[in-house]
This record gives sequence, C-alpha cells and structure tokens, in this order.
Amino acid sequence: MTASNQTQPGRRRVALVFGGRSSEHPVSCATAASVLAAIDTDRWDVVPIGITRQGQWVVSTATPEELTIGAGHIPEITGGEENVIVPLGSTHTDFQVVRQGLPPEVLGEVDVVFPLLHGPFGEDGTLQGLLEMADLHYVGCGVAASALMMDKHHMKVVFESAGLEVGPYVVITDRRWRADRQGALDEVAGLQLPVFVKPARAGSSMGITRVDDLAELEAAVEAAREHDLKVVVEEGIDARELECAVLDGHGADAPRASTVGEIVVSGDHGFYDFEAKYLDESSTTLSAPADAPEHVIEEIRRQAVVAFEAAGCEGLSRVDFFVTPDERILINEINTMPGFTPYSMYPALWAASGIPYPELIDELLTLALERPLGLR
Repeated sequence: MTASNQTQPGRRRVALVFGGRSSEHPVSCATAASVLAAIDTDRWDVVPIGITRQGQWVVSTATPEELTIGAGHIPEITGGEENVIVPLGSTHTDFQVVRQGLPPEVLGEVDVVFPLLHGPFGEDGTLQGLLEMADLHYVGCGVAASALMMDKHHMKVVFESAGLEVGPYVVITDRRWRADRQGALDEVAGLQLPVFVKPARAGSSMGITRVDDLAELEAAVEAAREHDLKVVVEEGIDARELECAVLDGHGADAPRASTVGEIVVSGDHGFYDFEAKYLDESSTTLSAPADAPEHVIEEIRRQAVVAFEAAGCEGLSRVDFFVTPDERILINEINTMPGFTPYSMYPALWAASGIPYPELIDELLTLALERPLGLR
C-alpha cells in the first residue's frame, strides 16, 4: 500500500475509485489513468482505490501507463490479501485496510470520492447508495438519477415526460424473451431497419449490434443479453449525432451547457463502437464546436439542461441528440458518468468551452464538496 494516511496541510483528500464489476472495467481504468495524470496534487491528496471484477476493493499501486488501454493491453485491477473497508455512518469516518489475521490498518479520512466507474455496480446508483450511507461527498449524480439514466428504457420515459422527443423503440424484458420470444421479434419488425439492439443498462457501446436484416435480430438480442437481460431495440434514424456536456451550477445557479460537438466515425466502423472509441483512434474525428446552424446548437444546449434537470442529475452528465436533415431534434441518452479521458467528448467539449481538463477535475471535486449530504 502506497497511500499515506496523513493528508498534507492545505490539501483535501480524494478517493479515486475505479475498475468495478461491469464489462466496462477497462474503460474505467483508462479514465482513472487520465485523472491520476492530470489532477492537481498541490490541491488534492489522491488515494487510488481499485475494484476488481469480483468486487474486492484494494489500494491500487498501478501507474497511469499501466491503467491505459492500448493495442494488446487491456488494464485489469487484480485482488490481493487486503480489502479496503468504507466507513458506514457519520461516527466512524476512517477508511480502513483489512488483511486476514492482522489488525485493521487506518487509511485515514476521505473528504470526497471521485467514482470513475462505468456501467452496473458503479454508475447505476448502487455505489452512490453506499456513499450516501457512508455520509461521504462524491462527484456526480445521486442514487435516483444514476439508476434511472442507466436504464435506457426508464430514461426515455423521463425524457418523454419532460416534453423531449425520442425515437421509436421496443423494450424486451427477460420475462418477455422467455415467455413470448416470437412476439417480441414481431414487435421489433414494426420498426424501420436498421435497428440498434442494446443492453438496457450498459455503456461504452458494449453489446450493441446494428441489425440490417431481421434474420440477424435474434442473435443480436442474445448478444445484448450477455451484458443485460433487459434489452432495448431502437429504430435507426437518418441523422447526425450531436452531443452536449452539462456541468452543475454552484448553489442556486443553473446548470451550465457546453458548446455542442460531433464525433464522425469513418473506416470499417458502422457506428461508434468500443473499438472505434478506444482502440482505433484514426477512425474517429471529434468536432467541437460542431458544424451546425446556431439555432440548432442553442436548442440542443437548452434541451440538454432540461434533460439534466428532469432526470435530477447533479455534478456532470453528457447528453446525446440526433439531428435529422430537416433539423428535427431527438434526444438519445444521458450519460451520468461519461468517458473522462482528455480525449473523451465530455472533457473535450468543456475544453472547447474554456475549461481545460485539470480545471474541470477541480471544478467537479469542488461541486461535490459544496453539495449537502443526505436528502437534498
């Protein structure tokens, strides 16, 4: 264990939590690598805590280079003899390290947690619930918003209730797939091809298949079910995908919307899949600000804030939209813990809007410390 249990004067202690039990484990590690390399260590005393795929919490000694995704290298948090224990309640606030047969070792108090986990058991409200029970400040959305926005089905219901337009879709629950598979396939057949078959509660384009022929649909649903037994099938829309980053306001200030950006995918990638995002950078071009009419840009920025507030988001979120050739705007999704490397869309949009990556990290941690604990 390399982390000191003593914070230097003038610095606040932040627990950087990454890895996790979901299929997005490597993406979370890559995000942590970027934050570790950029965070202002004059202001923040960092305790890196990795979570293995089995859910064990350990103090990580990995370098940013070891946590970065690269050709032939997928980072992984591995377990050991130690377990990091999170304090529960407000009377005992020290994190502890426990090893079998030895007395607990005090890791020290933590002022704020920066959870850099993507997908289930991290971005879906489960970790947020643990941190709420522990009376710990943390970056990002709370329990309800995290859970709702992790589920692409419930997300769309929230958007529709806020008066935002979504594209046609079909939900296939596990019960329906087992009880009436053909009925589910027939309902999807009512959508226009191509369709995109997605796990309802996964991200980073994991388990997504583009289907151009209904003969491929059943296999695509089974592929999505490997990540989540609940599946959402969305009608493909002839549109550009434009994205907007939202950053919470201080106190009673309104949330802030960044400029709007666009990712253009080229080469052999039919859409912005995992390989295009993390392994084949030459296949993508990020444009920020996007080349779009000013009134479209401003309407997307307005709708991004509406979606952020309708979902009850806090801290940060990236909101993705479709814009059709006739300038119809449809909301696609919110990511409550978007990709957070310096080259990911969320930080890139704020860099284009005047907030560089290290300052964005500071801003998010400051917002988390300002936010009251408990019900709010």
